[in-house]
Amino acid sequence: MSQPPPIVLSFAASDSSGGAGVQADILTLASMGCHPLSVITAITVQDTAGVDDVMPLDPEWVADQARAVLEDMPVHVFKIGMLGSVEIITVIAEVISDYPNIPLVLDPVLASGRGDELASEDMVIAMRELLLPQATIITPNSMEARRLAQDDEDDYDTPPLSQCAARLLHMGCEYVLITGTHENTSQVTNNLYGADGVIRTDSWQRLPGSYHGSGCTLASAIAAALANGLPLAEGVYEAQEYTWQSLKSGFRPGMGQYLPDRLFWARDETDTVDAPKTNDPARN
Repeated sequence: MSQPPPIVLSFAASDSSGGAGVQADILTLASMGCHPLSVITAITVQDTAGVDDVMPLDPEWVADQARAVLEDMPVHVFKIGMLGSVEIITVIAEVISDYPNIPLVLDPVLASGRGDELASEDMVIAMRELLLPQATIITPNSMEARRLAQDDEDDYDTPPLSQCAARLLHMGCEYVLITGTHENTSQVTNNLYGADGVIRTDSWQRLPGSYHGSGCTLASAIAAALANGLPLAEGVYEAQEYTWQSLKSGFRPGMGQYLPDRLFWARDETDTVDAPKTNDPARN
């Protein structure tokens, strides 16, 4: 019998468009050689343009879904996406606290790409208090990082992202990857922070168009890289490269945003691409 693939358990909402949420996680994890398990946290009404409604599941159903698979199969990595309610955050925090040795990748989904609000202030507080202290790495974009790290002294001043990262690390997570997709820069620059400051900086060609599910793809790709045994900094780079390639090969099936093609490697590729810039000497 062949060696089984590493197993990643995703806690996320269902996205019937297939662009984000648990569908994006499953596609990404399978594409990168993992067996995906899924715990549905909420059901959404959405398409490629945005989210129209969210129905969080009963928290006990969320916990029962997780307990059932965790008692049956060995999970190598947890990945958390959109959560739905404070009560769901609480039960997930309780479940994963029983597995402290399993790495946790937290994608703090606070809003849709269109700007639809997906997390209340009470949910943000619950994430800070219950999930960040258990996270191996969190993957906020710059807007999410500022909101998660906001405190009462920020009423008039926007703290630099390095300060946001320091605050988030102080809340208990081991690493913070802040992505620059929402910054007004010619390239997308992503910074990985640890206890000693910036660990690596990677810059990527900014692609035209708007993408639905890029954050889910990146966080799931990091989870897959960790499950496959890569060291964290290397796994973060490989996950960024996978995500960038999936975005470059993205397609627009509806009237809204583009969707990443997470199976880009299975298509015929005739285009040549410029190598992304990185501060890793081994990559240059």
